[in-house]
Amino acid sequence: MSEKGKIDWRSEGVRIIPGDQLDTNTPQTPGMQRAAAINQAMAGAKKIWAGTVDIEAKAKTGAHHHGALESVIYVVKGRARMRWGEKLEYVAEAGPGDFIFVPPYVPHQEINASDDEPLSCVLVRSDQEPVVVNLDIDPVEKPETVHWIGPNPVSYTHLRAHETSHDLLCRLLLEKKMGGGGGGGGGGGGG
Repeated sequence: MSEKGKIDWRSEGVRIIPGDQLDTNTPQTPGMQRAAAINQAMAGAKKIWAGTVDIEAKAKTGAHHHGALESVIYVVKGRARMRWGEKLEYVAEAGPGDFIFVPPYVPHQEINASDDEPLSCVLVRSDQEPVVVNLDIDPVEKPETVHWIGPNPVSYTHLRAHETSHDLLCRLLLEKKMGGGGGGGGGGGGG
C-alpha cells in the first residue's frame, strides 16, 4: 500500500509469468510433467493453482486423485484420453479447445491418445495445496466410453470408429429427426 492507504496497483496488480519460467518443483505423477505458473510463490495467488501438464506420445499417468480439490484441464495440443472411477472403468476423450472437469476425490488417469504427438494442457486447481494421491488400481480391461454432450453425460456404446463427440451429436439429432422421435408412447428408439 502507498502512504495514503491506497493500493499500489503497480506492485499489487496484474502479474505476468513467462512460460519459460514455470516451476517444476511441484508434486508429480509418473508419466506426466507438471509445472506451476500461478501459485503463492510465483504470483502471490492465495486461492488457486494454475500450471501446465505435458504427456509424451503413447504415455499415460498412474492412477491418482487430488483430494478435495477441483481441477480443470484445458487441452492446448494433442488428444487427451481420461479414465476414471474406482477401477478406471469409464473413459472419454478431449481434443484441442476442450475443457475437462475433475471433481474432488475422483480416481483418474490421463493418457496421451496419440502415438506420435505430445499432449499439452493447462491445469487449474481450486486451491494452493499440492495434493496428488497416487493410487494402486487394477483397472478394468475395457472401460465404458462416456461422451459428454452439454452439461450431462450421455453413454453411447455404438460410437462409430473415429467419430467425434460433435459427429455423434449431429448423428443423434438426425436420427431423432428422421426416426420420428415425436416423444411420448411407442417404442423402439431406446436410449
